[in-house]
Amino acid sequence: MLLGMIYTVSACQTQQDNEQQMAVKSVEERQPTLHCTPETEAPFSGEYWDSHENGNYTCSNCNHILFTSSAKFDSGTGWPSFDEPAVQNGIEERLDTTMSMIRTEVICANCKSHLGHLFADGLTNTGLRYCVNSYALEFEAENTDKAK
Repeated sequence: MLLGMIYTVSACQTQQDNEQQMAVKSVEERQPTLHCTPETEAPFSGEYWDSHENGNYTCSNCNHILFTSSAKFDSGTGWPSFDEPAVQNGIEERLDTTMSMIRTEVICANCKSHLGHLFADGLTNTGLRYCVNSYALEFEAENTDKAK
């Protein structure tokens, strides 16, 4: 569930891209304007900005694994922040020159949904901060049950 305001940055690239993205989930599950446009939720409003559970963060549109909880850190920005993707080539980067800024947009490599932005001001040894919208993520808790 989206908690907070959404600020629209730009529209979908093409109608075909939008139709392909929407085919990934059923009508009841999809959030078309959130996934096909680079929108940003208000800081400190999303579900995962202050989450500290162990597990994996996946794309809320296609379930593709994006980040692990071990890569998550508190950036103080109010958005979930990670210092590296879970798998190589799991996230794609695009130049974003909207809002009179030069930024790097990050999208899901599988379904091309907007995730957030990448900044080179991270507080960890990678120096990177993947600043991701909570609405773009689903969390899968680590299974702590041990087989007997």
